[in-house]
Amino acid sequence: MAIKTRSAAVLFLFGAISVVWFLLYCCFSLYVLCSSVAIIPVCSVQAAFEKKSDTEINGRSDLFREILRDEAVARLIELGKVSDAEVYLERTFMSPASVRAGKLIRGWMEDAGLRTWVDQMGNVHGRVEGINASVEAVLIGSHLDTVVDAGIFDGSLGIISALSALKVLNVNGTLGKLTRPVEVIAFSDEEGVRFHSTLLGSAAVAGILPVTALQISDKSGVTVQDALKENSIDITEENLLQLKYDPGSIWGYVEVHIEQGPVLETLGFPLGVVKGIAGQTRLKVTVRGSQGHAGTVPMSMRQDPMAAAAELIVLLERLCKHPKDFLSYDGHCNDISVESLSSSLVCTVGEISTWPSASNVIPGQVTFTVDLRAMDDMGREFVIYELSNQMYQICERRSVSCTIDRKHDANAEICDSELSSQLKAAAYSALKKMAGEIEDEMPALMSGAGHDAMAMSHLTKFHRTVTNVGIGPAVYKALVTTPEDYVVTVSPERLVFVRKYETQSYNITLMYKGN
Repeated sequence: MAIKTRSAAVLFLFGAISVVWFLLYCCFSLYVLCSSVAIIPVCSVQAAFEKKSDTEINGRSDLFREILRDEAVARLIELGKVSDAEVYLERTFMSPASVRAGKLIRGWMEDAGLRTWVDQMGNVHGRVEGINASVEAVLIGSHLDTVVDAGIFDGSLGIISALSALKVLNVNGTLGKLTRPVEVIAFSDEEGVRFHSTLLGSAAVAGILPVTALQISDKSGVTVQDALKENSIDITEENLLQLKYDPGSIWGYVEVHIEQGPVLETLGFPLGVVKGIAGQTRLKVTVRGSQGHAGTVPMSMRQDPMAAAAELIVLLERLCKHPKDFLSYDGHCNDISVESLSSSLVCTVGEISTWPSASNVIPGQVTFTVDLRAMDDMGREFVIYELSNQMYQICERRSVSCTIDRKHDANAEICDSELSSQLKAAAYSALKKMAGEIEDEMPALMSGAGHDAMAMSHLTKFHRTVTNVGIGPAVYKALVTTPEDYVVTVSPERLVFVRKYETQSYNITLMYKGN
């Protein structure tokens, strides 16, 4: 079967807000499944609201359109223009654009009726206590930083969808009736572009960021601590440790995010269930040889680190495509771990630099990065072990030296099977209502992208849930949408997002991750 969403950008946003609404209405202990979206709230007498007539509810449709569609899309576009670069989107940790984005988001939080503050790691917080400030809080968040040449949905979608949902509750006078606190967090650094250390913001909140991280430096020699002080944030080892939230005070964490991959689009499914977030290792490989003139050193006498690096990169690709051909069965590796690797292992060389980087000079040194991700942590270690051994052998054969430094590690996070099954059933039900008979099973995906949910999972032990919600295929460089083509209608039974002049409503892409 193949079910395609149209004008995906707007549907991404609508779906994201609907998922957040589901969470917020769980605070009222009331939600339903509907055919137009996977999970949406009910506006009725049982929802801890005062009873509203159909006329009153339908009369609010202009409000919903304004906040959930027009304003939300406008904010995505506005935030997408806040960049340190002129021709593409780039916001790195504590850069001028990042600081401006934080102030903009804080203003939107206040507009939604939230109490706001910025912590010592630059995270922007907005919170409403509801009717019982002493119970566990729901945290909703995503990151305000971006990669280089980013898209406007990555990170921003999770923040804006949460604030839009809360603003509707604030405008209609029900925000203060939430039965538990709700806090939105715009994390200062998830991508790790500037300091090559991902999840700085959420790791600080989760209490897993080591104090040594404050001394990590960027390419200009500026440390994390320096970058914060430049923006009037005084961070010390002591108050870094104080940023950790008490796990007992947190009910759960939700993150709305795009899928960042082509799988659902290729399968023709608007809905997918995430089975877990892949573990990740980042390596820095440095190959040193003998620098020389490009025209005077015979090929037979060269110790060329560039040629060696090229062979190492080809080795990496072959190993990751066909791990069974490389991993031994000597008792250290078994069929089960290798089989699991085959379906989830991905490896990438994303950055290469040479010295002296001249067209007529044999380089003396080549450095490149390696990014390895897999659902099987033990299998990932097997790959790194085998990769390192073979890399050293190649370098020895080519008479060059090689060093391999581990720069980052994150364990895989597996979904809670019971909750995942429940959401899978809900998504299947919603999809069936929209499309009729469905022959294929709902796809269960591995999330290969690391998100703040990985760090926040350290706060949600003992069958609590961490949710990673991805909306549709990745949209990186362009917002291709015509907001005027869409309307939002509200009835006592459901909130429906439909395209004008058409009777069919469209499901969203919903990905779930919990532990």
